[in-house]
Amino acid sequence: MSGQDVLLYDGVCAMCNWLVQFVLPRDPQGRFRFASLQSDFGRAILAKYKLDPNDLDSFYAVVDYGTSSEHVLNKSAGAFHVVSQLKAPLKLLSAFKIIPRPLTDFGYDLLAKNRYRMFGKHDSCMMPDSAYQDRFIQA
Repeated sequence: MSGQDVLLYDGVCAMCNWLVQFVLPRDPQGRFRFASLQSDFGRAILAKYKLDPNDLDSFYAVVDYGTSSEHVLNKSAGAFHVVSQLKAPLKLLSAFKIIPRPLTDFGYDLLAKNRYRMFGKHDSCMMPDSAYQDRFIQA
C-alpha cells in the first residue's frame, strides 16, 4: 500500500459512499485505497496530522501514503487531486483548480454542510462490493 493514495471519507454519508462507488471503477490501476473517517485507521491518520477526528465535513486524500513525501489534501484540493488521477474526460475537471481555493472550498463547504439533508445518511458504513474488497482498509 506504500506509495498509493488513501481516501478518507464519511462512511455514513450517502453522497460520500456514492462518490467512492463512482471512483472505484474509474481507477483500474487501483491507485486509491479507501477508509472511513470513523475507522481506527482514519482516526489515526487524522491524529497524525493534528486534524479533528470529529469533523466529518471533509474528506481527505492522503497522497503517497507511507512514503517520505506523504501529505494530506482536503476539501477541494483533495477532490481536484482525485479527478486528476482518473481517466479523461474526468481528468479535465482538475482544470477548475485554477479557481482560487477559497472559492472552491466555499462551494465544497456549502455542499458538505448540507449533504445529509440533500443525499441522506446511512446507519453504518457501507460494505464494499467483493470485487473491490481489497481496496478498503478495515482497521
